[in-house]
Amino acid sequence: MRLSTVILPIHRWAEGQKIWRQAEDLGFHAAYTYDHLSWRSFRDGPWFGAIPTLTAAAAVTQSMRLGTLVTSPNFRHPVTLAKDLISLDDVSGGRFTLGIGAGGTGFDATALGQESWTPRERADRFAEFVPLLDRLLTEDSVTHEGAFYSAVEARNIPGCVQRPRLPFAVAATGPRGLKLAARYGQAWVTTGDPKLFETGTPEQSRQAMRGQMDKLAEACADGGRDVSGLEKVLLTGFTPERGRPLESLDAFVDFAGRHFALGFTELVVHAPIPDSDFAADRTVFERIATEALAQLGG
Repeated sequence: MRLSTVILPIHRWAEGQKIWRQAEDLGFHAAYTYDHLSWRSFRDGPWFGAIPTLTAAAAVTQSMRLGTLVTSPNFRHPVTLAKDLISLDDVSGGRFTLGIGAGGTGFDATALGQESWTPRERADRFAEFVPLLDRLLTEDSVTHEGAFYSAVEARNIPGCVQRPRLPFAVAATGPRGLKLAARYGQAWVTTGDPKLFETGTPEQSRQAMRGQMDKLAEACADGGRDVSGLEKVLLTGFTPERGRPLESLDAFVDFAGRHFALGFTELVVHAPIPDSDFAADRTVFERIATEALAQLGG
């Protein structure tokens, strides 16, 4: 069982570096950040780039893993992304995990002037994006002419520190995304069922996640892979419980125990941000980081 955190890229680095160091001092397995151009209620406030932020975080931490939750094709191209990722993996000494998903309909979807893609268009792009990125991170030179992306003798020498490449944590719930997770992922990521966020119950949410895990297992079986070889990551804060698990240590231990019992191997909690959807008592957050796994026997 692992416990990780998300640190949104909203802080100038003079303050932000303290938060990333604190996350490592608290013992989190990993600290992730969102890879967006802006996001929801934070759109009109400070929001910094994910890759530079994580590179800076790599320089002020020693052992904690770092990653994105998640990067998407909305404004990324595999060729330029691969170069950034290889550099970040090198700077971090092989501590980087790429959380990657198909993207959504938020601000990123239209910031470059394009029309927002339909779910099918996002799935089509994702189905080309992931295999091409896999090649770019494992081969010295890649040429590819696809429906959406091209690469002409794209060089990526010396490659990743982690071999054969840095790990992918694939966010997916649909059949095409789960197939990609089964084939290319070292981890699978979910936030639960978004349809249950407003009106669902915690039990309905857990039942939906059981169904997602069953479909992941089927996708792995179809690809000749044992699903036990994938880490299962839950990004919390988007289930019917919302922020309640962070109200007390006991509440979190109960929440975590129920979800670890489903088969999740890593839970990710948001670092507190006052006056936002991620507001939480910092003292409780720190107790969760330092005491929760011990109470769960992990």
